[in-house]
Amino acid sequence: MPRSTEAGRLPVTADDVDQAVQLAVAALREAPPAAWDGKAGSLEWDCWETVEHLSDDLFAYAAQIGPRTPPLDREVPFALERRRPGGPANAIHADRAAGATGLLQVLEASGALLVAMVRTTPATIRAHHSYGVSDPEGFAAMGVVETLVHTHDLAEGLGLAWDPPADLCSRVLARLFPDAPEDSAPWPTLLWATGRAELPGHPRRTSWRWYGAPRP
Repeated sequence: MPRSTEAGRLPVTADDVDQAVQLAVAALREAPPAAWDGKAGSLEWDCWETVEHLSDDLFAYAAQIGPRTPPLDREVPFALERRRPGGPANAIHADRAAGATGLLQVLEASGALLVAMVRTTPATIRAHHSYGVSDPEGFAAMGVVETLVHTHDLAEGLGLAWDPPADLCSRVLARLFPDAPEDSAPWPTLLWATGRAELPGHPRRTSWRWYGAPRP
């Protein structure tokens, strides 16, 4: 499945963000109630914290392209808080009294904010990201990658199956990881690109980044 040929690259859209989030929420609804305090895969956070972090990512990407003139040199300055030493620093936290159902509502709502902003923001808008200035499509792709790979982390911790669609993985690889191998299946390649797996002939990455600069 070729991914990096610019002439044939399919854009990452608001519908892709919506699909990723809805698939993630559906998968995570199957989690055993007692499993949320366990570690999320190879992360240092527990599964509850990881969903909060993912929700915060989606919210932050939506917020970053929200102003009429987004900042190009910094993030929109929401206050971040860690609920424990070593936990994620988030603007978004879920009320634990609402349980896992409420936690997943927070995730779905945060995803919906990004879907709406990507759908309605002009493609000419540019906004800051720590890996470089990006556009609405770039932030959509970042939201999809965050959702897919963190749901992988969560699935490992919660004992769930998770195998996202190859075409969705292929589009975000072409948008954010132009250096990724093209001769391997898209989902294992995305896990390799984000430091979560090995590929034949490609050792597991110990550091990684994406490239969010606007693309043709």
